[in-house]
Amino acid sequence: MDVTNLIPAPAAVDGPHPGTEWLDETSALHAGTGTESTARWLRGTLGPALGLPLAPAADSGGAAVRLLLDPTLAAEAYRISVVDGRGVELRGGTEAGLFWAAQTLRQLLGPEAFRSAPVSADTKRWGVPHQVIDDEPRFGWRGLMLDVARHFLPKNDVLRYLDLLAAHKLNVFHLHLTDDQGWRIEIKRHPRLTEVGSWRPRTKWGHRASELWNDTPHGGFYTQDDIREIVAYAAARHITVVPEIDIPGHSQAAIAAYPELGNTDVVDTTSLGVWDTWGVNPNILAPAKHVLRFYEEVFEEVLDLFPSRFVHIGGDEAPKDQWQKSPAAQARIEELGLAGEDELQSWFVRHFDSWLTARGRRLIGWDEILEGGLAPGAAVSSWRGYAGGIAAAKAGHDVVMCPEQQVYLDHRQHGGPDEPVPIGYVSTLEDVYRFEPVPPELTEDEARHVLGTQANVWTEVIENRSRLDYQVFPRLAAFAEVAWSALPAPAARDFAAFESRMTAHYGRLDALGVDYRPPGGPLPHQQRPGVIGRPIEGAPPNV
Repeated sequence: MDVTNLIPAPAAVDGPHPGTEWLDETSALHAGTGTESTARWLRGTLGPALGLPLAPAADSGGAAVRLLLDPTLAAEAYRISVVDGRGVELRGGTEAGLFWAAQTLRQLLGPEAFRSAPVSADTKRWGVPHQVIDDEPRFGWRGLMLDVARHFLPKNDVLRYLDLLAAHKLNVFHLHLTDDQGWRIEIKRHPRLTEVGSWRPRTKWGHRASELWNDTPHGGFYTQDDIREIVAYAAARHITVVPEIDIPGHSQAAIAAYPELGNTDVVDTTSLGVWDTWGVNPNILAPAKHVLRFYEEVFEEVLDLFPSRFVHIGGDEAPKDQWQKSPAAQARIEELGLAGEDELQSWFVRHFDSWLTARGRRLIGWDEILEGGLAPGAAVSSWRGYAGGIAAAKAGHDVVMCPEQQVYLDHRQHGGPDEPVPIGYVSTLEDVYRFEPVPPELTEDEARHVLGTQANVWTEVIENRSRLDYQVFPRLAAFAEVAWSALPAPAARDFAAFESRMTAHYGRLDALGVDYRPPGGPLPHQQRPGVIGRPIEGAPPNV
């Protein structure tokens, strides 16, 4: 396989040179100290795909594949050396770097390496051209946010997505677990969150303006053992799972389960059910001490399940109308000496910032948490554009750039009439490839606060795995290169060369069974004729 077909593009390649190292049934694998988990992955993934046992070698001398840690390399950096007579050597600064080297080796071996079993009985050996590849990522945070609250994704499909992230060298999986339309994580102290909050009787089919409904009840949740499995599976692939529990807005599913969490002095919260449509919901949490304690108990269980340093608290799209009308909320504002409802939300966020900090964690939230003042240690996911991230970085806060105009993968990929339930601006493969996470308004010191970037996928109109694949791929491949590779300025990026490399990458996605959007447009089963969306015309703004 030609090294020029690698995605993401590596930092430096010496080669390929004449000559090939061959792997066959006799090829042994030597795992140096600290490299055992990558060795297990190679034997468990590449081995079955290629029909190779990759038996352990007692020493490195006779091994066809050698795995080593190299402290002279940066943590996620790696080097692959394929030299005449010396086999294939993978070095990583840490085991994370070594694991990314293994992902590159998989690509070098061809699309067959992405299957679950050999497809040709005639192929008995596999070649890797002579070359040296040196590589390391541009950003430490290279993520995908997946909303499993609007449409639930079964556990095995989540595990599959972790494999897809790993194959693209992405290392953060932001899991949006709660919203108005469903609560997806078991909390043992508050069982009604899943008994009641994880199911809705029907679902709006299409955009909220649609007259169509799916009358099949929808729901599901992950047990705590499911979560432990997801987190462990991710960790073995050097992916951090960042949980999101949304507060104080996007909380109707929780209020439906426990009506005392809502603003009971202005709304009959006992009449609320899990929401069955889309949009910004007016029902938000009451700014009461018993609500804070309830969510502390939720977060106590969340922290036991997720070792992630960052915990996402949402904080977006929280209408303040109920607080404005609520005597209890107004009394809270007066008691705390706050200027108004925005500062009341800030009080809510600061409470959990302090609570998480005391337990060795860091709060991160959507950029609305900047309104009313932000706690010093909090980080910001900049989604409404670049502006929130720029303001946060200039104020000394860490930022993850995920502007909706550029990297919301639920937005439509083409302006044609066959795009299924078209949402938002047109965001093509090329548009994503030209996305730049660090805005030019930031100085060099301010830019250091950009931890990295993530693509976000909201699932209001994404009802199953196949539909998710269509929205995410192939654009996630372009995003992965933006997050990993040191690319030139957006206008100078060679999209034609990337598109050429994608020709090989489509073969890998085919082997993995990914139901991506073909370059020529959606296949018949990918279309949703007659189901209206919310397309926005024109070029997306840089805001």
